[in-house]
Amino acid sequence: MVTGGQRSGKSMFAEQLALSLSERPVYLATAQVLDSEMKTRVEIHKQRRQDRWRNIESPLYLTEHSFADGDVILLDCLTLWGSNWFFESNECVDDALAEIKSQLRTLLATKATFVVVTNEVGLGGVSANSMQRRFMDMQGLLNQFVATLADDVYLIVSGIPVKIK
Repeated sequence: MVTGGQRSGKSMFAEQLALSLSERPVYLATAQVLDSEMKTRVEIHKQRRQDRWRNIESPLYLTEHSFADGDVILLDCLTLWGSNWFFESNECVDDALAEIKSQLRTLLATKATFVVVTNEVGLGGVSANSMQRRFMDMQGLLNQFVATLADDVYLIVSGIPVKIK
């Protein structure tokens, strides 16, 4: 698991980690391109990865993809995937968490290696907006769940990885 604040360098570190484990890892992207800014961000990520990666874009149902034993999968990112399920579940934290945890258990039951990128959404302060607070609560619980399952957890601070587990 690779976590940290927004624009901290999480994805770049996670990409390097995945490439150290496989010559051709899988990039499992959860972002939905809903505006030009997000389109630009996605293009920057794709250009950086070039053709060394097998790319899969999947905003909700990650378990509809199968992975072979020994595959290295970079899931980028848990936060966007969580927000996709949060809204798909009509902002019901319990329903979204149940779906995400179920899919994660299925994915992690394979013999593939997963590198999961996520955001520490609480580092930015608490929002005055109740919907954002519910999402922040859900994401915090989701991060804790994944951290308990992870063999290694890295916190990225200003581009510097700090191993915390």
